[in-house]
Amino acid sequence: MVAYFSMEYGLHEEFPSYAGGLGVLAGDFMKSAGDLGLPVVGIGLRWSQGYTSQHIGADGYPYDEWRDQKPDILTDTGARVRVRIATREVECRVCRVGRYAIAPLYLLEPTDPRDAWITRRLYDPRPDCRVAQEMLLGIGGVRALRALHLPVERYHFNEGHAVFAGIELIADRMETGTGFREAWRAARERIVFTTHTPVPAGNEVHPLADLKRLGAGCELVPSELAEIGGDPFNMTVAGLRLAHTANAVAQLHGETARAMWAHVEDAAPIIAITNGVHAPTWQDPRIAAAHGSDERLQAAKRALKRELLAEVRARTGTRLDPAALTIGFARRAATYKRPDLLLRDPERFAALVKDRQVQLLFSGKAHPADHEGKAVIARLVAALRQWPESVAFLEDYDMALGRLLTRGCDVWLNTPRRPMEASGTSGMKAAMNGTLNLSVLDGWWPEGCEHGVTGWAIGDGTASADPDARDLRALYDTLEGLVLPAFADPARWTRMMRASIRMGVERFSSDRMVKEYFARLYSVTSPGR
Repeated sequence: MVAYFSMEYGLHEEFPSYAGGLGVLAGDFMKSAGDLGLPVVGIGLRWSQGYTSQHIGADGYPYDEWRDQKPDILTDTGARVRVRIATREVECRVCRVGRYAIAPLYLLEPTDPRDAWITRRLYDPRPDCRVAQEMLLGIGGVRALRALHLPVERYHFNEGHAVFAGIELIADRMETGTGFREAWRAARERIVFTTHTPVPAGNEVHPLADLKRLGAGCELVPSELAEIGGDPFNMTVAGLRLAHTANAVAQLHGETARAMWAHVEDAAPIIAITNGVHAPTWQDPRIAAAHGSDERLQAAKRALKRELLAEVRARTGTRLDPAALTIGFARRAATYKRPDLLLRDPERFAALVKDRQVQLLFSGKAHPADHEGKAVIARLVAALRQWPESVAFLEDYDMALGRLLTRGCDVWLNTPRRPMEASGTSGMKAAMNGTLNLSVLDGWWPEGCEHGVTGWAIGDGTASADPDARDLRALYDTLEGLVLPAFADPARWTRMMRASIRMGVERFSSDRMVKEYFARLYSVTSPGR
């Protein structure tokens, strides 16, 4: 049995225990594992307020709103575990998620209201709270598996948040009299690790003194903790040293991750297993049913576009033209994703939208503590107000809005600074629905792109002294010279939609991803480092 540890799970918008792509990937993983009947169990935390709802104020700035979540989908298993955090024993109940067709998923939450602060908000930015959350996930998660008497053979850490589970496994072995290095080696035989963040600054670091004060090191002494994660303690470095094998989430990301972590001694080898998405969740049934008929495919796409534009009108009052090329951009707000790239040439942009041949839909959230990300949204909203008849921003991005956009748009735009996008699963969802990708060759897209067949590449993926200027020119040249002419030719556009759907379903499903995890990660043992 594989125990999959993740800080967040995106199962459905009604259960907001996710912040973004990492959680939605974890949810799709659990759905595919359940569909395939594979021996997987998930471990996470039950967040009382989940993640923020984010709304645009009159000043155009995004503001956060937190709401208590009282889902009726959890069943108390009766199991209880304790984790000592600083001077306090925190008791947690272990609940099972009782809805959605998924592999078994267990969530921990404190039983005492005095400890509720730990699991109130996903990714609390306060350092002590973040470590406490990760202690409950990792240490508490291992203890929950024991309390449930589950025969776990492999522990899969989805990002570095779960690495204290590895510390717990080492400490547990040492209690039997095993030495530190032998206990570490034994734990490593059972652990695999997925790294998602191709930006060094995005990898979490904690002072060793804080970990010892809070008890995150279990019974390990500081020098032993430092051997695993360094001093200060880097959660990604710890994941790489605790695992026998690690994986990146796209082929290009594998190259980036291997280069970024090449200096880490005794790290696990990093292979690449490209992400996938759960087709039954993300592909509209009308698209899936239209594979044998161009007419049905075109009719399904028109219906999805009408539904999307009706939602845009209901939310914003903007009446968009169903005959115009509709471009979507929706993802976490981050500066490297450059959501405003298309707006940086005002003359060419005005020429596109003034006669409404092109219209754009934007959406996204910034982390509550990410002031740069919020500033990105504010600048975007301010710019979009210049073209209210052709451009709209849809606030409070969630899974429901993600489905509408990836199904109903004509083109899915992606403009990261290469190679800073690890994967980019929204593009896979779009592809499965015949929404053609127009993207920088980053993340998953170098694997899925047949230029002019399944979508279009922005640029050629080579390095540049000024990537923003280079990509801006390439974006407009491709949009004006290739995308618009193709959209004006319905037969050609339909052929491209069909090629995109086939590519997405056959190569980028989470069923394929999960099978690849079993074949390439879970069946492998330590190379004996």
